Amino acid sequence: MLRVSIASPQETVPIDRARMRRAAQAVLEGEGVTDAEISLAFVDNATSRQLNLRYLQHDEPTDVLSFPLGEGKKGIAGELVIGAEMAQVQAEERGHEIHAELALYVIHGILHLCDYDDKTERDAVAMRERERFYLARLDLPDVAPTD
Repeated sequence: MLRVSIASPQETVPIDRARMRRAAQAVLEGEGVTDAEISLAFVDNATSRQLNLRYLQHDEPTDVLSFPLGEGKKGIAGELVIGAEMAQVQAEERGHEIHAELALYVIHGILHLCDYDDKTERDAVAMRERERFYLARLDLPDVAPTD
C-alpha cells in the first residue's frame, strides 16, 4: 500500500495536495515500490534554511530535503521537506507554473528515497532523466534543471 501524507505549515504558497500526492505515487509505482509511507511537508524559507543548516551544514533555504526513515522488501518510509517559497521563486524566474516546480521537488525527493543520488555528474544525469520521465508521465512541462 502506498501512503502519502501532506502537511503545509506555511501560508504563502497554496499547495494542490491531490496533485502532489499523484506525483509521489507516480514515482513510487514507476520505481516498483509496492509499500511506502511518505510524508510531504511544504515549508517556508526560514524552516527550509534551518533544516538545511542543521542536517547539511548549508546556511540557506533549499528546494527539497529527503529523510529516509526505513525500508523493507519493496517498501520505503521517508519524509520530504519541500521549500514552497523556493519553488515559487524558481517558477517565477524560469517562467512556469508553481505546481510543476513543486512536482519536480517531490519527484526529486522520492527518487532520493528510492536510492538515486546526484553527487557525481553521471548520477546527476541519470537522476535528471528519471525526473523528466516522471514529469512527462504526469503531463507536466520539462522543468528539470539542465545542470
